[in-house]
Amino acid sequence: MRPVAKSSDPKSPAAKPRRPASRAVSPKPYHHGDLRRVLIDAALQLVGEGGAEAVSVREAARRAGVSPGAPFRHFPSRDALMQAVAEEAQRRFRAEIEAALAGTPAGDPLARFRCLGLAYLRWSMRNPTHFEIISSRRLFDHDRADAVSRDNAELIELTERTLAEAFAAGQLRPVDLKQVQIAGRALVYGFARMNIDGHFPRWGVAGPEVEQTAEAIIDLFIEGIARRA
Repeated sequence: MRPVAKSSDPKSPAAKPRRPASRAVSPKPYHHGDLRRVLIDAALQLVGEGGAEAVSVREAARRAGVSPGAPFRHFPSRDALMQAVAEEAQRRFRAEIEAALAGTPAGDPLARFRCLGLAYLRWSMRNPTHFEIISSRRLFDHDRADAVSRDNAELIELTERTLAEAFAAGQLRPVDLKQVQIAGRALVYGFARMNIDGHFPRWGVAGPEVEQTAEAIIDLFIEGIARRA
């Protein structure tokens, strides 16, 4: 018996290659764990490098190493991402102040005010863009950022309470306490804004002299309100 010749017809069942059994392709595992945190950190890095204008959801995604669409589960818009950046900057700002106050004596409210003011100014000078984000209403919706508004209000209240305690302890000379509280707020906020807006070179103050000047003006303010022995 002759062997049966293989058909050269491509339609012949003998000519069709056997297909491998299909397998379900599982998605690659996600390695970041907390994508929201990674995106906020990437946005903070962008702020530090190029200011708030450099932040976009797409660029944050690129820095985080994820697809352009991945962030939108957490941040549906740039405004939402900027709000999260502001909340993180505010959290770091407050942590810096609380850490500084932890080393000051509770029974000396005027010394605590000095420490609070210096921590406020040092953080704002070392993180000018982050300070601008939390202090400017044009970069995110303050009305929706409950955490930023709450922390900011609590820091203002802490400053006012510290000066009130100094007044009650007889550390201040007879003055209008409300005016002193407003002046203290204006001092630190105004100095921080002057630094961000680049005013100090006009006054011949640059580099390390800015921090030295900050310390000097706080001491000058305290000297003006303190009761003389």
